[in-house]
Amino acid sequence: MAHSAMAGSGWGTNEGDDPLQTAVWRLRSRACWADAAALLEPVTAATALQRTALLVERCLYTEQGWADAEDALRTAEALAHSDEERGAAACERGQLAYAATVHGVRDRSDEARAALGRAAALVPPGAAGRALLDFRRGLLAENLARSPQAARAAYRRAHAGATAHADPLLQSFTWRHLAGLALREGELAEARHGFAESLRIREELGYLVGTAPALVSLADAESEPEASRLREEARRLFRLLGGVPTWLARHLTPPAPDAATA
Repeated sequence: MAHSAMAGSGWGTNEGDDPLQTAVWRLRSRACWADAAALLEPVTAATALQRTALLVERCLYTEQGWADAEDALRTAEALAHSDEERGAAACERGQLAYAATVHGVRDRSDEARAALGRAAALVPPGAAGRALLDFRRGLLAENLARSPQAARAAYRRAHAGATAHADPLLQSFTWRHLAGLALREGELAEARHGFAESLRIREELGYLVGTAPALVSLADAESEPEASRLREEARRLFRLLGGVPTWLARHLTPPAPDAATA
C-alpha cells in the first residue's frame, strides 16, 4: 500500500478574508490539528463537521487522538440536520473507520464501507462534498478491496469534482493517487506528471504537512540524482514537523549498512 490513507479533506484552502479560517488553515497545514480544532466552537453543524475533519486528519497523520476524533464526530452527527450535513458526517465516520483499519488499530472496514455508502445516498451528485466522498471511496477500493480499476474510476470522479468546485487541495490528492496507480502499472511519464502536479499545488498552498509525502512520491518516479535530492528535502520537512506524518518514517530511513562492510 502506498499509504493512500493519508489523504485529508479538501476544505480550508478558500478561506478568503475570514481571519478565523485563515488561522485554522495555517495551524492545520503545520500539523497543529488540535490547536486548530480548539479555535472552532462546535455549536453549528458546519463548525462541528470542520472540527471533526481536523481531528480525523490528525489520526491519519499521527496515529493518535482517536478518542477525540470519535467525540467530535458524535457531536457533528448530533448537530447534522440536512441530508448533506448527515452525509458529510457519515463521510467522516467512514474515513475515521478506514484510518483505524489501515493503521492496524482495529478492523473497522465494514463500518467504513457502510458509512461511505450511507454518505453516497445522502450527498447528491454535483454537491461540493461529493468529490471528497468519491476520493475516499477510491481509497477503500484501492486499499481494502484491492481493486485498482474501481479506485481509478473513483479518483477520476473526485478529480473532476474538485476541479469543478475549485478545491486545489483535494486536487493535489487526486493527482497523487492517480499517479500512484500509474506508477504501479509502469507508466512513468504519467506518474511523474501527476506527482509533480500534486507537489506544485501543495507548495503553492503552503500545505507543509503534505509536502514531504508529495516529495517522496515524486522521488519514486524520478531517476538519480533527482530522487535522492527530493528524499533529502522530504527528510528535512519531516524532521521540521516532529516526525509527522508518522507513516513516512520508514520511507525516509536510509537502509542499514551491510554487516560485512559496516
